Parts: sequence; C-alpha cells; structure tokens
Amino acid sequence: MNPTLRNILAVIAGAFSGSIVNGALITISPYLFPPPEGYDFTNMEGLKAALDLGLMTPKYFIMPFLAHALGTFFGAWVAVKIGPKTMRPAYIVGFLFLLGGIANCFMIPAPAWFMAIDLLLAYIPMAYLGGKLAMGKPVEVV
Repeated sequence: MNPTLRNILAVIAGAFSGSIVNGALITISPYLFPPPEGYDFTNMEGLKAALDLGLMTPKYFIMPFLAHALGTFFGAWVAVKIGPKTMRPAYIVGFLFLLGGIANCFMIPAPAWFMAIDLLLAYIPMAYLGGKLAMGKPVEVV
C-alpha cells in the first residue's frame, strides 16, 4: 500500500478509536463522580452554574483529563500500529486532539488551572507515549 495512503488511513483510524475511548470515559464520568444534587453537567447552563457557585471541585476534572489523555494515547497507539512504523501518525493524532482541546477551552467553561494542565499534559505527551509504545521502543523522558 502507498505509504501516504497508509498514513492517512492510520490517522483516521487513530482519531476515530481515540474518540471512542474519550467518549466512553466521558459517558461513565457521572457514574463515578455524580454531579451535586440539582445540577446537570450534560448542558452548558448546568455546568456554568456549578462552576460559578464553586461546586465543581477538582475531582470533577479527573475524568475529563483521563478521557483526553487516554483517548489521545490510544489513538496514537492505533495510528502507529496501523501506519508505517514512524511517530508521524502519532503526532498528527496528538495534534488533532490538541486542536479539539483548544476548542474546548473556548466552548466549555473550566478553570484556568485545568485548561493549562489539560493542554500541556493530555495531548502531545500522550501521543508520544502511545506512539513509542506501539513501535516497541523505550520511552525517553527528556
């Protein structure tokens, strides 16, 4: 198969599979950390009201962070497993998820500390780890 086509298909498969992992973790989040009584985190109004009143303690940000990090990790891993054994597909998947994370910063109200941690640790570093592990190479922390 043409390497360019294989890269494209690998990135699509990685982005799709990573999105499934991300969505699954977000879906189970309210069962692990139920929202405060009377608040609905499935819509912007409920989320913003809980944030404004200080009801969203750090525990409510664990699952979104894990969803972003593990979705990116798994997506990058799949992309490298399917594509030519280079880090390029992993980094592309990581960049796509990073773009989604940046968009979330503008659409979903969240504290600045969470947005900083999420953008710095959940995307490119996880793409690096997922890609390296898929290639069977040791992970080097620089």
